[in-house]
Amino acid sequence: MPDIDLDQPFPDLLRDQIRRGLTAAQQYLAAAVYFDSHRLPQLARYSYGKSTEHRSHALRMVQYLLDRDFEVQVGGLDDVQPTFESARGAVVFLLESERARNAQITELAGTARASGDYLGEQFIQWFLKEQVEDVAGMTTLLNVIDRAAGDLFDVEDFISRELRTTQRHDISAPRMAGADRSARPASSR
Repeated sequence: MPDIDLDQPFPDLLRDQIRRGLTAAQQYLAAAVYFDSHRLPQLARYSYGKSTEHRSHALRMVQYLLDRDFEVQVGGLDDVQPTFESARGAVVFLLESERARNAQITELAGTARASGDYLGEQFIQWFLKEQVEDVAGMTTLLNVIDRAAGDLFDVEDFISRELRTTQRHDISAPRMAGADRSARPASSR
């Protein structure tokens, strides 16, 4: 587990994570455009979906801060890599980004626990589960690319058959800023 900086409480780290989440959304969008421009529609579709997912994660964090009456501001993004040397290079880059986010979310959970912010700790649990899935999914995609030995048609076929690209409805997910409040079932409010 990364060292925990107790001088920066959970809400401050969460604000940083919102920027990182929006940057991740933009990074996946850049990868999607790269894949689209190289006529890899399934890799593009998958990346567009991951972009939307990461944006929604950031908006869930925004809503949490709003619900707790903490200050929220959305500012600039970190640098986004717009191009890659290859499809494999793009997936390696995205996998490393997911691993870094995994460490960041783990740090958030540790900071919440260490500072006695039990509401923050409970909130971040959903994101820990999501990060396990994100890292596993990108690891699988990289393994498939490596097994395909340069045949991206096989990779595209695998994605179309095996990888979910539409958002699933998860009633345990924290509410998202800007979402229709009436659309959530009463039992999960």
